[in-house]
Amino acid sequence: MFPGGRLNPKMLKKMERMMKDMGMNAKDLDVDTVIFIFKNGEKWVFEKPKVQVMDVLGIKTYSITGKHKKVKEEEKEVKLEISEEDVKLVAEQCNVSEEEARKALEECNGDIAEAIVKLEEKEQ
Repeated sequence: MFPGGRLNPKMLKKMERMMKDMGMNAKDLDVDTVIFIFKNGEKWVFEKPKVQVMDVLGIKTYSITGKHKKVKEEEKEVKLEISEEDVKLVAEQCNVSEEEARKALEECNGDIAEAIVKLEEKEQ
């Protein structure tokens, strides 16, 4: 963009004055991490990026410079914990083994009433 890829310090000061005269103000932000989360679930993480905010007549524009990493979000499987009391209650109510009661509770995400109804319907 500039000859030799360098900007003369005098020219830089002149550009800064012109920007200020036109109502433009730019400032570097001290940012550690920037994360983009897209609607499709994709996630980009920028670590130690250079972030600058430019204010032009009250409208702020942010620019980010740096390399991003795509983060693959793994679904964390939540382990359902079913208490022995719940298993015994369902087993007694439906007159089934504790193994059958536990299986029904697991299929019903631990919902005792739903497990009992499911086992009663199974008997019919």
